[in-house]
Amino acid sequence: MDAKNVIAKRVAELLHDGDVVNLGIGLPTMVANYIPEGMDITFHSENGFLGLGPCPKEGEEDWELVNAGGMPSSIVPGGMFFDSATSFSIIRGGHVDATVLGAMEVDEKGNLANWKIPGKMVPGMGGAMDLVVGAKTVIIAMVHTQKGKPKILKQCTLPLTAKEQVDIIVTEMALIRVTKDGLVLEELGPEATIEDVVAATEANLIISPNLKRFGVEEE
Repeated sequence: MDAKNVIAKRVAELLHDGDVVNLGIGLPTMVANYIPEGMDITFHSENGFLGLGPCPKEGEEDWELVNAGGMPSSIVPGGMFFDSATSFSIIRGGHVDATVLGAMEVDEKGNLANWKIPGKMVPGMGGAMDLVVGAKTVIIAMVHTQKGKPKILKQCTLPLTAKEQVDIIVTEMALIRVTKDGLVLEELGPEATIEDVVAATEANLIISPNLKRFGVEEE
C-alpha cells in the first residue's frame, strides 16, 4: 500500500458511525474508499452534495458527477445535490462533524497553511477557511515531507488558512494530535521509527507514553 492509501485508511478509522464528514480535494477523497462495511458515514463535498461515495473504477467515471476538486466521484443511494449557498450553510451552521483536508504546512500551534504559495498557481482557498472553523474536528491528511523538507513546522511560513484550528495530523509516518501543550506523537506509521519522525519534523514533538503503531496488518 502506498503512502497516500496508508494515510487515507488511517483517517477513515478515526471517523465515527453517523458522522457527517467533509472531504477536501486530492488525498482526502481517498478516505471514502476505506469506510468499514456497515459503518454509516455521510460524506459532504463543498461543491454541493451529501452522499459522496468511493472513487469510481477506471472506465466507470461519470464526468457529470465530480467532487470539489473536479474529479469523478460517486454518490450513494439517498445522496443529494444542492447549490453552494446550501452547502456552505451546512458548513457554517456547525452540521459537519469532521473535515479532512490536505496541507502545505501545519505548525506547533495547530495553524494551517493550505491555500497559497506566493508566485505559484495553486487551487486557492475554496471552502477551507469556512471548514476549519465550522467543522467540529479538523483532520489534516498529508505526506510528511515535500521534496525531503518538513511540512510540520515550528511556525508556518506560508499565508495561513486559519489559526489554531487543526486537531489531528495523519501522515504516512505518524498520527500527531494537537494539544495545548504542543504536538503529541501518538502513533507511528507502518515503517517509521521515532527517530525517523523526529528527523522529518521541524516542530517539537511530545512522545506519548502510550505510543502505538498503525497500518500493520494482523496475521
